[in-house]
Amino acid sequence: MSVEELNKLALVAALVLLVAVAAVRLASRSGLPSLLLYMGIGVLVGEDGLFGYGFDDAELTQVFGYAALALILAEGGLSTTWSEIKPALPAAAVLSTAGVAVSVGVTATAAHYLVGLEWKQALIMGAVVSSTDAAAVFSVLRRVPLPKRVTGVMEAESGFNDAPVVILVVAFSTSGHIHAWYLLLGEILLELTIGAALGLAIGWLGSMALRHVALPASGLYPIAVMAIAIVAYAVGALAHGSGFLAVYLAAMVLGNAKLPHWSATRGFADGVGWLAQIGMFVLLGLLVTPHELGDDILPAVIVGLVLTAVARPASVIVSLLPFRIPWREQALMSWGGLRGAVPIVLATIPMVNDVPDSGRVFNIVFVLVIVYTMVQGPTLPLVARWLRLGDGDGAYDLGIESAPLERVRGHLLSLSVPEGSRMHGVEVGELRLPPGAAVTLVVRDGTSFVPSQTDILRRGDELLVVTTDRVRDATEQRLRDVGRGGKLARWLSADERRAK
Repeated sequence: MSVEELNKLALVAALVLLVAVAAVRLASRSGLPSLLLYMGIGVLVGEDGLFGYGFDDAELTQVFGYAALALILAEGGLSTTWSEIKPALPAAAVLSTAGVAVSVGVTATAAHYLVGLEWKQALIMGAVVSSTDAAAVFSVLRRVPLPKRVTGVMEAESGFNDAPVVILVVAFSTSGHIHAWYLLLGEILLELTIGAALGLAIGWLGSMALRHVALPASGLYPIAVMAIAIVAYAVGALAHGSGFLAVYLAAMVLGNAKLPHWSATRGFADGVGWLAQIGMFVLLGLLVTPHELGDDILPAVIVGLVLTAVARPASVIVSLLPFRIPWREQALMSWGGLRGAVPIVLATIPMVNDVPDSGRVFNIVFVLVIVYTMVQGPTLPLVARWLRLGDGDGAYDLGIESAPLERVRGHLLSLSVPEGSRMHGVEVGELRLPPGAAVTLVVRDGTSFVPSQTDILRRGDELLVVTTDRVRDATEQRLRDVGRGGKLARWLSADERRAK
């Protein structure tokens, strides 16, 4: 590549990034996962688009997709709060293993008998689409106020189920005869165990090192954290374990270790995650050839309908039966099994291994993901409201980077008072935030003011809360309590709050 070619490539890449960044605003307003817009950019640049750039390197797409997925899982693990996800781990573990097995069986059967795929291709299809996508789940769920148990199970599942699905897809794509029990009890269990052990160990060692080693610049901490997470992925994969499970668990350990300069690290990881998503989705859009998709639209709709209406609910019901989770939460988890770029990336594995009809499998998966993401993503908040599972809690970390906050070891939180929140009508002083936390600004109807202790909060208000590191968790918990139970939240028992 010459310098001139590099300059042209840099210009095109920068313009694509700027368009993708602008598209985030549209995605946030429409409720659509941003992956659809990013893939659209790739299609626009591709062979049938305005620029007519031909791209058909499935192996490069697979390699880049693996790298991007590792970064996305690292960002997801870093932003996962252990106290919230801990109660959901058993259910998420069963859903991402036994649930995947149920989904693969049901979907493969439909692909064979209803679409006419051979059993090998049908099994590949069932495995490919049985993985929920971490990027899609994180981006949608974190904008929808849901009960902690539902959010915890779905986020943990999306972080865990990539590992067994990758193992299944590789096995189905490379083996002429599938030994199901060997895969289920042997290879999958071994790889998951190795990946989990290495991920937890590397995350713990990395967090200990970063807490006891003073780096010369704060900007080095985010780089070190992401590097440790990627080390976990690489070591896990090289040790014949699950690198994806290793990177997610290592990042989760790092994210809950109270490391120095954590606001900067979160901001850096968030940016890296967005960059990985943009690059992966645009590349997948480039790989597809739209004029070849016509014959695969109906099969994709059929397989997707079985997956959404039969396979996913069956996997949820079977997996969560021992946990006595209410049917409404199970219904929401069934509808919220969002697919995204991961199934499309996994669909390149049979293409790289020259599996017959692998191109058709890729096209069906691509159409399926696009169609059902457009249906499920925007309607998830509506389904949650219909099932009466909306949560009035709106406290979240803005992730604002500010040197003064870094120096004083503080955090800036933002709180929106939504419709139905019991924070409506509460005075600022009645929030009773812990010492070290204070409401510093209220935005109401486009006007900002510094509140006094007697100012009354109203629905629709935006609050900025400054808190020290020491009381950050307690502050967020107090805001959640008031949002659910009003100013007397801690004075009333749980039964009394429900009665009110």
